Amino acid sequence: MGQSQIMGRRTERVQHTTCPATATQARHDMRRFSAELSPAPTPESIDNAVLVVSELVSNALRHAGGLTALRLAADRTTLEITVRDPSHATPRERPADLNGAGGGLGWPLVRFLARTVTVNPSRQGGKDVRAVLTR
Repeated sequence: MGQSQIMGRRTERVQHTTCPATATQARHDMRRFSAELSPAPTPESIDNAVLVVSELVSNALRHAGGLTALRLAADRTTLEITVRDPSHATPRERPADLNGAGGGLGWPLVRFLARTVTVNPSRQGGKDVRAVLTR
């Protein structure tokens, strides 16, 4: 993480942008970002954010042609996760495969854990999927 983005454990809005190659790397980025925040988010908030990051990044990699950016941001009350991918297609809910082979649980889980979820066209092409969670 860049020193200019998270310095001195500040309490104003901070952010970090990266482009992890895997959901595992994205989860690591979220945990590291959360560890730098002051005051620290609750353990439950961090776990929720890590899960949302994992689902959004996995969906971008699996269904949207890849990941072009992951932006993590925080202020005193929220954690914001934005995943940019090259697809213009809006995420859609599909029947869950309860046998574990076909997925279908991630998008409803993201919408359940987040205060708000928005999908907007990105100025750089594709779309931004943004989830805002309670800090």
